[in-house]
Amino acid sequence: MKILITGSNGLLGQKIVLHCLKHHIDFVATSKGANRFSKCPNTAYQSLDITIEKEVEDIVKKHQPTHVINTAAVTNVDFCETNQTLCETVNVLALSFLLKVCTQYQIHLTQLSTDFVFDGKDGPYAEEDKVNPLSVYAKSKVAAENLLLSAAYKNWAILRTIIVFGEGENLSRSNIVLWAKAALKKGDPLTIVDDQFRAPTWASDLAWACVRVAELNAKGIYHISGPETFSIFDLVKRIALFYHLNFDQVQPVKSAALNQSAKRPPKTGFNIDKARNELNYNPKTFEESLSCLLI
Repeated sequence: MKILITGSNGLLGQKIVLHCLKHHIDFVATSKGANRFSKCPNTAYQSLDITIEKEVEDIVKKHQPTHVINTAAVTNVDFCETNQTLCETVNVLALSFLLKVCTQYQIHLTQLSTDFVFDGKDGPYAEEDKVNPLSVYAKSKVAAENLLLSAAYKNWAILRTIIVFGEGENLSRSNIVLWAKAALKKGDPLTIVDDQFRAPTWASDLAWACVRVAELNAKGIYHISGPETFSIFDLVKRIALFYHLNFDQVQPVKSAALNQSAKRPPKTGFNIDKARNELNYNPKTFEESLSCLLI
């Protein structure tokens, strides 16, 4: 097995690299630009712009992977509202290039997706529940899913996930858990939504699932998230309690008061029974994950 990882400079990409190194799995890590992860050997890294079809074709031809895990995406939900073309190019068009080359060389393809494909009216969701995206970002991820679902080539898996968190190096974006922890430490006044419910996902658990799917050549859609669904307000409260940080400066707020560009689903969360049964996926609780973060 040889895995080609796209988006290896991102949080999930870095965790997949670490998993492959730990378990002696052959891989080639790719992202746009230079390698920003010190633990990824430069000999195993190559710059790749997945929106350029020839680059995708050339790198696959050169390295001949047996599996591709596509973690690369534009994921800033509000940014996507005003940058629709870029969002669709990275999240949909690039996947069509990967699908084409995986079909040509009979490569297993894993695509990362999101809980935002749902409208949040009936969470938690199972894999077969009907999608109804509310934002430009969410619509791009549904379009990407539909590319695979409608393809004649079926050697692929879609892993939907929720609020991926953890520590990484030189990340272009932080994540809510690290942000909240830092803000609580500083004693900053915070207003946190209490009417959005999610199941936050430890990045290392998601990386394990990505590689597990590749090892099993698993096919179809899998929901991969943390085991508990709770509000963003409760997420911040649980961080404060776990690290013994002051919570007095934190006030709840309703989503409508934030005037965010992109509409969010109010309640998602996943039924992860399929992943538990077929992949032996056993995610950490939120507090177990927090214990793994560096103080």
